[in-house]
Amino acid sequence: MSDPLPSVTVLIPTRPDLVAVFAVAGARALDYPSDKIEILVARGTQPSVQRNAGMRAARGELICFLDDDSVARPDHLRRAMAHFRDPAVKVVGGPNVCPPAAPELEQVFALVLSSWLAFGPSRARYTPVGAVRATGEKELILCNLVARRAALLECGGFNEALYPNEENALMDELQKRGGKLLYDPELVVFRRPRRTLGAFVRMLRTYGRGRAEQFRETPTFGSALNFVPPGFLVYLVALPGLVAFGGKLALVPLALYFLAVLFQAFEHMARGGFFRGLCALPLIVLTHVLYGFGFWHGLFTKLKAPDQRLTIPVKLETIAK
Repeated sequence: MSDPLPSVTVLIPTRPDLVAVFAVAGARALDYPSDKIEILVARGTQPSVQRNAGMRAARGELICFLDDDSVARPDHLRRAMAHFRDPAVKVVGGPNVCPPAAPELEQVFALVLSSWLAFGPSRARYTPVGAVRATGEKELILCNLVARRAALLECGGFNEALYPNEENALMDELQKRGGKLLYDPELVVFRRPRRTLGAFVRMLRTYGRGRAEQFRETPTFGSALNFVPPGFLVYLVALPGLVAFGGKLALVPLALYFLAVLFQAFEHMARGGFFRGLCALPLIVLTHVLYGFGFWHGLFTKLKAPDQRLTIPVKLETIAK
């Protein structure tokens, strides 16, 4: 006899005024018994607050987190459920992949996001990498995550002073308590990257700020790699002085860096074609600079508690499957 399927709440935070919530259509098409699934839309202005409110109200044993523009495949939940047969597994996630029909600029953004040089191990959030494995928070992303509701609530839910990176801090806490996180490269949702260069730039700065704020709240050794872009930015700012006092030897790290960028561009061309690879080249450099800038900013921001933010009450809507 097969194991009974656990109940699931699909939780989708969105803005108060968004009418067409793309994730809802995908959630309604999920291949899962209708008596075992609940679709909950949490409307508000602070995603951490919205998700916590949704988790507290949810009826499901498991929470399937989707962003409002994440589209899951019909077999999404059944694939995730297989991993939860192990009681030690608290979270299962996979990549969010750019849809093949997305505009050319977004395909270039997707190529950068999947770059090892640009995003390190976090590239697994944007492209399938390797096989199913135990992992850490750097490879998982909240727009495609399934988790045990009780385990999240036992940790206090999401830190509402953090956005983004609230999920990273929570997953770190789960692991400290002995919980297991799994990455499944085939557990894919489709999600378009940012639509414009300006939006992509803001995203990179926000990612850097969010990581620094997370480090301030919950410092871990796993965040050491995130200090590389801000360190690189300091090197660039100090370079004229380094050259003046140390000579051309100070340019060696910069030369090695651009060789690495060039190598990554060739790899991009092999995967995405010559034009996309060429366009991605300057964006790799931009990623490091903007992430570094955002990180330095995040080290000195004033974190606000939810009651200090300009938020409206969260409105929860249950959607019929």
